[in-house]
Amino acid sequence: MRRILPLLLFAALLGGCATTSHVMLSPARPAISPELVQVYTAPPPRYIEIALLETSSGPFTYGEQNKANAVIANLRREAASLGANGVLLTDTATGYRGGGVNVGVGGGRFGGRTHVGGGVGVDISPTQKHARAVAILVTP
Repeated sequence: MRRILPLLLFAALLGGCATTSHVMLSPARPAISPELVQVYTAPPPRYIEIALLETSSGPFTYGEQNKANAVIANLRREAASLGANGVLLTDTATGYRGGGVNVGVGGGRFGGRTHVGGGVGVDISPTQKHARAVAILVTP
């Protein structure tokens, strides 16, 4: 059991990481540095669409600015890996979170005595920021 617990913890942490996906629209170009990728909220004059991108901020990112920064970094990193020098934002949203406070009560009888117990659980995980964009190659 001692060997399995660290593996389960590692798998749970990996499962909570944000992912970025893409759908190719044209062939990828050679990868570039993410720092070279510009973010656009309006289309530049001339560009080629390379891929549709989707990402989220991740389940353990707190603070609106940190969530926005994480989303932009994910998009820039994915676009750079496809050789795109730009990211054209198309949609952003805040995910639904059904968390809150949960209360539970239980009871039972054992050995002639009645036992009652209760508990309170609080969900402190933040909502995630989601974004869609187009990885683009801006041409002169």
